Amino acid sequence: MSTEIDTQIASAQEQMDKALEHLHHELIKVRTGKANPAIVHDLRVSYYGNPTPLNQVANIGLGDSRTITIQPWEKPMLAVIEQAIFAANLGLTPMNDGETIRINVPPLTEERRKELVKQAKHMGEEAKVAVRTIRHKYLDVIKKSVKDGLAEDLGKKKEVQVQDMVNLHVDKVDKLIKSKEEEIMRV
Repeated sequence: MSTEIDTQIASAQEQMDKALEHLHHELIKVRTGKANPAIVHDLRVSYYGNPTPLNQVANIGLGDSRTITIQPWEKPMLAVIEQAIFAANLGLTPMNDGETIRINVPPLTEERRKELVKQAKHMGEEAKVAVRTIRHKYLDVIKKSVKDGLAEDLGKKKEVQVQDMVNLHVDKVDKLIKSKEEEIMRV
């Protein structure tokens, strides 16, 4: 019975790690005033009628610290990519020169920085809720196992182990959000 619980706890650890990984992936997309290809990386464009990630139809790179360059592998894709950027409502204006698309990333205003910090904090709260939901699920599994015959003191130890994992992941979320906040507010 104890090995079943250990397997469940390992599964909880894995799910919490995925929640943290998802947060990290989402935070990369938040603009910081510098050009970052990740802003448009997951953008979907219509490629022969199928929604396809932009990075599968074009090369995405940096022209300089404030310019993202997108060079499609097929020229007809220029207009489609341009439309997808407008439709994504990124607050960025693409410039098409017939060969490549350039996106100038303007410096952020103080007000916009504060909005982005709020957005990042909201993402952090969502990650914490996900971690706590996972905790709730696995604490229920442990309580059910105690009812089914697992020693009560062992059940309490496993509950403490799950709570320690939650605390560790919440701390990691806080650190990620704090570093992103510093990155956004840096002029």
